[in-house]
Amino acid sequence: MTTPTALPAPTAGRVLPVLGTLLAALLCALTFGATPASAHAALTSTDPANGSVVRTAPQRITLHFSEGVLLNADSIRVLDPAGERVEQGGPEHVDGKSDSAAVALRAGLADGTYTVAWQAVSADSHPVAGAFTFSIGAPSKTTVKATATVTEVDPAVEVLYDTGRYAAYAGFVLLVGGCVFAGVCRSSRPVQRIAVGGWITLFASTAALLLLRGAYTSGKGLGDVLDLALLGDVLATKPGAALLSRLLLLSAAAVFLAVLFGSYAREDDDRTRGERRDVAYGLGIGGTVVAVGLAATWAMAEHASVGIQAWLAMPVDVVHLVAVAVWLGGLAALLATLRSGEPLGRAAVVRFSRLAFASVCALVATGLYQSWRQVGSWDALTGTSYGRWLLIKAGLVIVLVGVAYFSRRWTARLTDGPEPKKTKSARPAAQKVTASQKVTAAAKGGGSDSAERAAQLARQRAALEKAAGKRERDADENRSGLRRSVGAEAAVAVVLLAVTTVLTGTQPGRAEAEQQRAASDAAGPAATGPAEVRIPYDTGGTNGRGTARITLDPGRSGRNTLDVAVTDAAGRPVDVPELEVSFTEKAKEIGPLRATLERRSGGRWQSTGFQLPMAGEWQLSLTVRTSDIDQVTEIKNVKIN
Repeated sequence: MTTPTALPAPTAGRVLPVLGTLLAALLCALTFGATPASAHAALTSTDPANGSVVRTAPQRITLHFSEGVLLNADSIRVLDPAGERVEQGGPEHVDGKSDSAAVALRAGLADGTYTVAWQAVSADSHPVAGAFTFSIGAPSKTTVKATATVTEVDPAVEVLYDTGRYAAYAGFVLLVGGCVFAGVCRSSRPVQRIAVGGWITLFASTAALLLLRGAYTSGKGLGDVLDLALLGDVLATKPGAALLSRLLLLSAAAVFLAVLFGSYAREDDDRTRGERRDVAYGLGIGGTVVAVGLAATWAMAEHASVGIQAWLAMPVDVVHLVAVAVWLGGLAALLATLRSGEPLGRAAVVRFSRLAFASVCALVATGLYQSWRQVGSWDALTGTSYGRWLLIKAGLVIVLVGVAYFSRRWTARLTDGPEPKKTKSARPAAQKVTASQKVTAAAKGGGSDSAERAAQLARQRAALEKAAGKRERDADENRSGLRRSVGAEAAVAVVLLAVTTVLTGTQPGRAEAEQQRAASDAAGPAATGPAEVRIPYDTGGTNGRGTARITLDPGRSGRNTLDVAVTDAAGRPVDVPELEVSFTEKAKEIGPLRATLERRSGGRWQSTGFQLPMAGEWQLSLTVRTSDIDQVTEIKNVKIN
């Protein structure tokens, strides 16, 4: 056979540091960078509307979401201007629809501005929260800050929870991939370690997620992780039931591992070929059921379970997850076998190559469907966080397939030639004989010192034999090339799993686009631009003349940024002792609404978050005082869209 030219394969020394840096960056993005996009169920509308003014007190508050949510007793809190709760009873879904929530209010509510703080769990298992305000009669001078009422996830809990999610995916991949490789290709001690390690990782991470979930969804700290009341609330939800089901399935998986790597793996038992074939069929059926069941615990509690075509999306997601595990977990098992030096025939590698190709085909088909379902449009593919992460994942899959191409080339060049002779070079052989003689002499000498010396010499001899075996394995250029390319595949797979974990914690592009459209519809027609007025003033005193330029951005109902720039008669910025701006809607008898101005620089004041409850013709009043006795109030109309 002609000696093949070495293919360019990255070595572990060059690949792993780069991929390790990428993985660290991705985990940082997962933990700290994706918070705004982590809300999966988006609030699309409320009744009363955000920032609105109603004449009489409503009987209840109603919220509508882009997808179903899970509620608890404190999911909706309504606070009066003094911060006292005014809701009556607990929240409930409207007409049984899971994408809505409502809570009744007490009778006889006074006029003023009320704050509604809400928190729930999205149907795909992620916590969501927010707040809005409305006014009865007219806005009040005192209100509860909406941002202070929103419960946020504890940072330490969030880090541990996200780490547990990544570990669960990795454990599933190693468990399923290792078992499939052992059953279809070759079983060995390294493959057993891969599969058992995956089982341990998946079991430990699932148990941790079950304990952390209560604190994660309710904003509690690490000290509340063992709270049995929180754990009971979690088990009553769909995500909690999925985690508990996963633990039960892992119990069955433990029995499967014991049989697969126990008596079935030994070829020197007394069973006939027919009996072994029957056991193999049983293991195949049982293993498939367990693997599908484990994958379903993700499908039934995350993206696939909500949105359009959930009845089709969940089985497609199961196929996707199992295909990922067979491919990437099999890569880990193949790499462990190659690195250990266990005998691995060409037929076993070819079988895995075909299995991996079938898995890639399944991944492409299911991935295309999932991408269409979760993204929905080309604009969302590049204009949303989910779409951009999906593009990164697709790029990594392409890189992985490219590296796999080199692995297939190395596989094609493998041969099952005669086993290499275990001959050693002259120097190692001499060392081995000397060590053996020393062990014998030490044993004859007796005593604890002699026994310790004998054990030390035995370890030295084992190390020499291991080094000699590694030199023999490395001498096979084809297997060394395959080991390098498979190692590169496995390294890329680690980063790919991190991106997949980020995707499961990011709001789907279709849902984000729907949220933006709903917010746009609720805001009404777009304004042509910020509303700006110039008001000359003259207080009558010394240096009492000037101009105030008032800008309201975006110049529409709802939240605005009010910016006031004051200049003297020469056009230079000037600070004045007192400056007040208020808005009044005469036709609706709303106002005056006074803006709280903060000085930003010389002659410039600003008010952020200034609320105008509705569109219309508003009367703007500007009061300027330039001395203890010189003051003037100017009035001008401004149109708000």
